Amino acid sequence: MKLSTDIPGPIGIFDSGYGGLTILRRIRAALPQYDYIYLGDNARTPYGTRSFEVVYEFTRQAVVALFEQGCQLVILACNTASAKALRSIQTNDLPRIAPNRRVLGVIRPTVECIGSITRSRHVGVLATSGTIRSESYPLEIHKLFPEMVVTGQACPLWVPLVECQEADSDGADYFVRKYIDELLTRDPQIDAVILGCTHYPLLWNKIRSYMPPSVALVAQGDWVADSLRDYLHRHPEMEIRCTRGGGCSYYTTEATEKFAESAALFLNESVDVQRMMLD
Repeated sequence: MKLSTDIPGPIGIFDSGYGGLTILRRIRAALPQYDYIYLGDNARTPYGTRSFEVVYEFTRQAVVALFEQGCQLVILACNTASAKALRSIQTNDLPRIAPNRRVLGVIRPTVECIGSITRSRHVGVLATSGTIRSESYPLEIHKLFPEMVVTGQACPLWVPLVECQEADSDGADYFVRKYIDELLTRDPQIDAVILGCTHYPLLWNKIRSYMPPSVALVAQGDWVADSLRDYLHRHPEMEIRCTRGGGCSYYTTEATEKFAESAALFLNESVDVQRMMLD
């Protein structure tokens, strides 16, 4: 299969579930003029516990589906997909099926900002178990800042807290404090922490309350949005292939009613959703 058409289309945003909606929200706020398609593979989430091979195959299917919807540019608004699948798709699949289209991730834009934020050069990463195991953040940080000390802390219960709408509950406090304390005990010199999961902005207030005031928190949405704006400025040949209508369509591989209910939590607005099958 080869997708050769260069007809302009929407920007695709993909995530294994709902967390990527926090990225979409920031991107649309920064770049409202473009059209977007959001695809959540909610039927097969979570990706964090799956192997590299499975995450790659699921992500490849999603990217191809978005290409077939007309997207010339796709953002993997999922840390696990960015960690486990992005490089393979860019290197192996795009030259073969869509050499003029592009797929970008969320890890690199987040990493690029950290050099101007940390003074101690000790950085923490709070993320899912899959993202921590992949070591994608330390690898990317050390490419740009080899002197930095990077400590990762898996937070396996934070995503369920968000998706079960318990982010503001008293019960969430224990688990938010627990993972922060474990991270800072391992390296007390940390002065900047990356929230390496797109769900975590919904826990922002609790994370901030248990994080020392001297520690900067880095959420991904604004940095990814700024990076996309810069990318389109530097690549006018891609920018002209992104349609400008200010619209957004939503697709899920799960039940549309369930997606619409949860999406409202992330977007603070109701959405119309269609179902999409991936294979």
